[in-house]
This record gives sequence, structure tokens and C-alpha cells, in this order.
Amino acid sequence: MTTLSLQNITKRFKTHTVLDDLSLDVADGETLVLFGPSGAGKTVLLRMIAGVIDPDQGKILIGGEDVTDVDAEFRGIGMAFQNFALFPHMSAFDNIATPLDARGEKPSAIKAGVESVAKLLKIDHVLSHHPKALSNGQKQRTALARALAGSPPLLLLDDPLRNVDAKLRFEMRLELPRVLARQGATVIYVTQDYKEAMALGDRIAVMADGRIRQIGTPEQIYRQPADLEIARLFGDPTVNLLEVTPKQDAGGIYVELSNVRVPLPGAPDGVVGKTCVLGLRPEAIAFVDPSSAGAIPVTVEAETPLNEKTVTLVNTVRGREILLSRPAGTPGPKSGAAAIAIDSTSAFLFDKESGMRIATTHQVPPQGVAA
Repeated sequence: MTTLSLQNITKRFKTHTVLDDLSLDVADGETLVLFGPSGAGKTVLLRMIAGVIDPDQGKILIGGEDVTDVDAEFRGIGMAFQNFALFPHMSAFDNIATPLDARGEKPSAIKAGVESVAKLLKIDHVLSHHPKALSNGQKQRTALARALAGSPPLLLLDDPLRNVDAKLRFEMRLELPRVLARQGATVIYVTQDYKEAMALGDRIAVMADGRIRQIGTPEQIYRQPADLEIARLFGDPTVNLLEVTPKQDAGGIYVELSNVRVPLPGAPDGVVGKTCVLGLRPEAIAFVDPSSAGAIPVTVEAETPLNEKTVTLVNTVRGREILLSRPAGTPGPKSGAAAIAIDSTSAFLFDKESGMRIATTHQVPPQGVAA
């Protein structure tokens, strides 16, 4: 059983704290995605797990064993990093075969293993080439193939699809989860692409400033973001964020958009009269007949078709901009006066000062953070 436990990990470079008292547990066979902006500490954390960098404080346990002071080559880890780290004097085939050869596999098993993973990553036609003859995308796939070929119990992948073209990247998002599940490895996957994080992760750990801001399933991260910044990071088009002051009447707590009452079911009494930020996902808003109950009058400013969806920009009566998203081919106004309805059960409410999401009774508190 290959579990990973990071306990109170701290790493500093001179006066700069890169990882700040970080703790994390990864289950056997789980794919955990480390997601966050550049400089969040993702790659440093990955290299620390690998044994390339030592922590200043804290412990690293793999399969329950403390490996904090164990050299990298004895940790039983497969790695694919952004800088490829291919042996320049060896062909792509020999680079991929390295972990199999180190295990003393028979030549026939090595050949079958290399060709299988190379075909998956669509580099089987360049196996005889040396790294200098490969494109950056082919180098990255060769490094990924080498990590996969050894079927290690713990696999560390640092943005392995970054230099891959868009078509293959999309295909690999679909194929990689199946391959990783088949290998049964425990995987730590680093990316700055939220779509990749959503597609590949059993759970996502959102990092910023050397800390984990939130950890949960892709659905939890998307539907229950812990704070404003996480809400912004996930979604295309981005979440609508509107400053509001909730009110209360006999019908409950609500806010107003274009002078129309929008209920906030489950909102706590403490938000009444307090300046907050309302978060609305574009797909939670729809055009409706202006005469329908609760219809919010708006003006359509622009429409942008984006293949599988159409994004529309509208303005409220007070001039606040809102983005709507609907499936491609769904009818909707292109300009002029219109009306929208909001699925308020999908709305988020954030504290303006702290940026933290305010928990409501109809939503489960986001995993990995205080409610």
C-alpha cells in the first residue's frame, strides 16, 4: 500500500518561505492534483517528495515509512519534470527503458513495455531518435513515458503535458486517468490548467503562497470554492462577482439585481446589511421571458460563440456587467432589452473583507478549510 503523508513541511530559501507548515495526506491509488499559480510552491513540494530537495522542517512518509532523510534513488518514485531530464546520449527508446532495465527485465519485456507506453503517447515513431532530434512536445512525452514505463507505486508528474499540442493534450486528459488507474499508482500531478486539474484529479489541492488553500473533489472545488480567488481560478468564462448588501423580509434573505428580488436560500442572518460579494457561475444564469415571475431586466451588449457554448455579456439596470453561458445552438437574444433568471441555489456569497465564502445551510462547507 503506497500512501503519502506530508507533516508540517516548511521550506525556506534564504528569507523567502516557499512552503509554510504544509500538511497533506494522499490515499493509496489516488490521483491528487496540485493546482495553483506560478510561484505557489507546487514544483518545490514535488521535488521535496522526490528527495531532490530537503525540507527545513517536517516529515515525509511513504507507505507509512519516514523517508525524510532517505536518498531519492531509494524512495521508489517515478518522476516526470518540466525540464525533461533526458539522457542526451541515449535514444528515446533507451531513455524510456531506463527503469525497466534497472529492474533487470528481459529484453522482450523491455521492448513490449516501451512500445506500449510510446504508442499511448504517440511517440512510437521517434523511438530511435536522440533527444536533440525531438521537439519539446516529444521530449516531454518521452519523459512521461519513462515515468510510466516503470509502473512505480508513487508517481510524480510536474505539468507533463505543458509542451504538448492542444489536440494531444485534450486526448491525454481523457486517456491518462485510465492509464493511471490501470497501473494502480498513487499520483501527485502538478498543473496550472484548471481544466486539466478537473479532468485528472480524484481530488485537487489548491495552493497559494506555500499553503494549501482548499482541498476537495473537482466538484467541491468548483461548486463550493473556499474563497474569491479560488472561485476566479476555476471556470471559463470566469465567475461573475457582484458587490451586494443582503436584505431580509418575510420571505427570507435576498439581494436585488435591476431592482428585482433575488433570494439567497440558506444564507445566515449575519449577512443582512453587510457588504458582501455575490458569485454567479455563467451557466447558472439563463434568458427568460420578460413577463415571467422574478425576471431580471438586462441589456444585451455582446455575444461570443465558443464552439460548444455561447457566452453573452449583459448589463443590469445599474450598469453592472454579467456573463451568461448557454449550450451552442440554444436560442437567445443577440442585442437590446432582455431578461434573465438566476439559479440562486448555485450562488456563492463571500465576505468582502476576508474574501472567504460564507457557508449556507443548503451547501456543505468546502473540504479542507474551516466552515
